[in-house]
Amino acid sequence: MRLLLLADTHVPKRARDLPRQVWQEVDEADVVIHAGDWVDEALLDALESRAALLVGVHGNNDSPELRRRLPEVARVELGGVRLAVVHETGAASGRERRCAVQYADADVLVFGHSHIPWDTTAESGLRLLNPGSPTDRRGQPDCTYLTAVAQGGRLQHVVLHRLPPLD
Repeated sequence: MRLLLLADTHVPKRARDLPRQVWQEVDEADVVIHAGDWVDEALLDALESRAALLVGVHGNNDSPELRRRLPEVARVELGGVRLAVVHETGAASGRERRCAVQYADADVLVFGHSHIPWDTTAESGLRLLNPGSPTDRRGQPDCTYLTAVAQGGRLQHVVLHRLPPLD
């Protein structure tokens, strides 16, 4: 099961749309996961209509309409992998310990908010992934997103993709 992980798209404030490469990934993915900060419902509508399956949460910059349509935390099992999705996890210091307690029922936690790509594993075995942002690098060298494969109860082939500068 091919996964596309996104967060902090901020469309249309930081970009008019997602980069073409990201839309191609949407078309190829079995599941698109979005960890919040959509900003406008139009992107949610577009992803819902184009993605085979969409799992998303709202973020701190999302409108009341998005907050009504999306949960704060989403949980789903894909390819035998138990995923939790949330926008904010708090400070980087102590993140693994805090999240291992708060998301003890998950194998993988996908989060956003910082726009900083993150891939660590807590002592408990919880894997924490932040795809960064495909539209707002906010001090990072590149805009980014993640792809992965969930199969046989394992998350495999996790790849951070770096995007060329926006047109």
